[in-house]
Amino acid sequence: MEKPKKHVFICTSSRMTGQQKGFCHTKGAVDLVNAFMEAIEEADLEGIFVSNTGCFGLCEEGPVVVVYPDNVWYGKVSEADVTEIVEEHLAAGRVVERLAL
Repeated sequence: MEKPKKHVFICTSSRMTGQQKGFCHTKGAVDLVNAFMEAIEEADLEGIFVSNTGCFGLCEEGPVVVVYPDNVWYGKVSEADVTEIVEEHLAAGRVVERLAL
């Protein structure tokens, strides 16, 4: 398995049982996972993994997206923000300040 250059974690409010319920889930976070994977593929970026996660504990800021190893946290992310995050942060290395927590 290739070690990722960057890893995008998206809170989808997944529970230990696999059940998804909670704030980020109700705000379309599952669709964000697919949107990130598609945008990364369209941008032809390699070495970037996308994973859904359980709660980060910042529900009022959800959906929450975290980019590692950069330790950048984004809040209130919508599908409309995905292309900007991919192009600016993942491709160009610039934090999208308007979404940063």
